[in-house]
Amino acid sequence: MTTLRTPPPPPATPTGEDAGDAGYSKRLRPRHMTMIAIGGAIGTGLFLGTGGRLATTGPSLALAYALCGIFAFLVVRALGELVVHRPSSGAFVSYARELMGEKGAYVAGWTYFLCWATTGMADITAAATYARFWSVFTAVPQWVLALAALTLVLGVNLVSVRYFGETEFWFSVVKVGALTVFMAVAVFLVATRHPIGGQVPGLATITDHGGFFPAGFLPMLLVMQGVVFAYAGLELCGIAAGETENARTIVPRVIRTIMWRILLFYVGSVLLLALLLPHTAYSADQSPFVTVFTRLGVPGAAAVMNLVVLTAALSSLNSGLYATGRVLRSMAVAGSAPRFTARMNRGRVPYGGILLTASFGVLGVGLNYAMPAQAFEVVLNFASVCVLGTWGMIMICSLLLWQRARHGLAVRPAHRLPGAPYSQAVTLLFLLGVFALLCADRGVGTMTALAVPVVAVALVGGWFLVRRRVAEAAAGAGGGAAGGTGCGSRRGPGVS
Repeated sequence: MTTLRTPPPPPATPTGEDAGDAGYSKRLRPRHMTMIAIGGAIGTGLFLGTGGRLATTGPSLALAYALCGIFAFLVVRALGELVVHRPSSGAFVSYARELMGEKGAYVAGWTYFLCWATTGMADITAAATYARFWSVFTAVPQWVLALAALTLVLGVNLVSVRYFGETEFWFSVVKVGALTVFMAVAVFLVATRHPIGGQVPGLATITDHGGFFPAGFLPMLLVMQGVVFAYAGLELCGIAAGETENARTIVPRVIRTIMWRILLFYVGSVLLLALLLPHTAYSADQSPFVTVFTRLGVPGAAAVMNLVVLTAALSSLNSGLYATGRVLRSMAVAGSAPRFTARMNRGRVPYGGILLTASFGVLGVGLNYAMPAQAFEVVLNFASVCVLGTWGMIMICSLLLWQRARHGLAVRPAHRLPGAPYSQAVTLLFLLGVFALLCADRGVGTMTALAVPVVAVALVGGWFLVRRRVAEAAAGAGGGAAGGTGCGSRRGPGVS
């Protein structure tokens, strides 16, 4: 088959590592990595976004989750190959630097930053929405609750990576445990046909309310961008690998288990929700799990489930601050991000990048003040576009690694993406298709798509602002490629 022209490999640093990896403590354990991988894929997209999507598309949402789940697995498997190739806290930004040069790293890094910055807005919006479930918070303005959520999680994230790992571990335990309990209760209710608010669960709940596609096939396609957003966070295990001992052994083991967890928690949960209540019983302003337990009438069950989904929102925000802090530091050391984002505190936490992301969360607080009813949907759609861009960059890096291996310029590890290069090509086509569907969706989706050219112009303008600093960082590395295309500069962790 015809292949693209392969660029010469950039010179590696003496250690073969990205300079942005210096200074971190390897304090994440296998149990942290396992729960980060699981918890990263279980957040506001499932616990809150599923309600509105079920109301719009009906049971066919399970098919959308299954299809997107397959491609999500291919993305994380490609990332796993890159991690085993070279673990780095900069993750795909570091791999883009190695395989595409500094321009590629710049685009990958800022796209990922925008992904989590906007996701953080969605998370604090979701947290504020969940909190208003309890009457004590009903009178509190939504923006105040959003600000409280941001302040709490920011404090947790600035302590140390071990503290982050423990917090995320227990957040994930709560989420997985709650979903497991819900699914067990749901299976019992369906098997015994126990009424829920006058509705007898079972297949009739689907067939008597429009079938599997109550609104047709097109609405199922149009919610794909929201479903992709629900899977955002799977790539966290790649970033966390830079602060994990024996990452080359742990990461493949974690990734191998992701596929069946996706099918179990996402597809299984949606199918059970569709069997328990008609799709018209769900809404965008309440978690579908809370809806079920509220109608079931179990004392306190809805409040407990609401606490769980609040935990999911805080967990997602916690992960976003963690991820962007590491990615921005990798970029800052190479000169393509503000210098202060490279700074670390005594706990070896890149606090500069975390604070920059948190500042965007303040914009989310303002959004909750200006338009509390639409805040979640607006930021969710924009975050979905950024997720598509991030996943696309991961697959391009994977394809370039395959190319180099084919020309004898690199060696692919034993843990690799199956079906290359066709897996990467099909996934990239799928991502382009989802973006096209988003553009075709009238309303918020169209406005989000129109914002993409604005972001593209901002990225181009930003590159012209930082390219001199990138070149200076490369020159100061002593042997880096001209123009900053090397594998990473040797600027130390104390860049300021």
